[in-house]
Amino acid sequence: MTTTGSTTTYIAFLRAINVGGRTVRMERLRALFAELGLADVRSYIQSGNVFFSTAEPDRAALTARIEEHLEQGLGYPVPVLLRTVDEVADLLAAEPFRGVEVTPDVRLVIAFLSEPLPAELAEPHRSPKGDVEVLGADPGAAYIVVHLRDGKWVTKEMFGKQYRGAVTSRFLHTTEKILAAARKG
Repeated sequence: MTTTGSTTTYIAFLRAINVGGRTVRMERLRALFAELGLADVRSYIQSGNVFFSTAEPDRAALTARIEEHLEQGLGYPVPVLLRTVDEVADLLAAEPFRGVEVTPDVRLVIAFLSEPLPAELAEPHRSPKGDVEVLGADPGAAYIVVHLRDGKWVTKEMFGKQYRGAVTSRFLHTTEKILAAARKG
């Protein structure tokens, strides 16, 4: 359940955590969230997934406050994409990859977005090299099939320079595990 009385449980999907030489211990990351007065702070795996509860009603203000605190505490900007447990559950229940055949060269990816994709990128869209295929999007996420080349995901930017918002992605199976961990509360 996402809301208890006036408290909401969020999943914070963080970008720039434990990539590119920027190592953050999850204990430190949880402490930074707790310093903001957020309750029930937990983390899942090392890629920047934090669960917490708060009575803060303004998601945009909360996001800005977390981003500012993380930048002060870590010394670099960390985009934060907040979703409620119910929002992630609804996203997965919609089965955005229904009918997509998974092969050794195909990865299913959910890209969490800070703002909607421009219409020309939203759906369906395939990158010029054909390695990234956007099946669909809603205002908070895009559903992407990545076609590996020689076993590697070679695209660094899924949407090119046309998208100016923050984005962080998780594999579909990882997102399912994140949701299950968040529900364990």
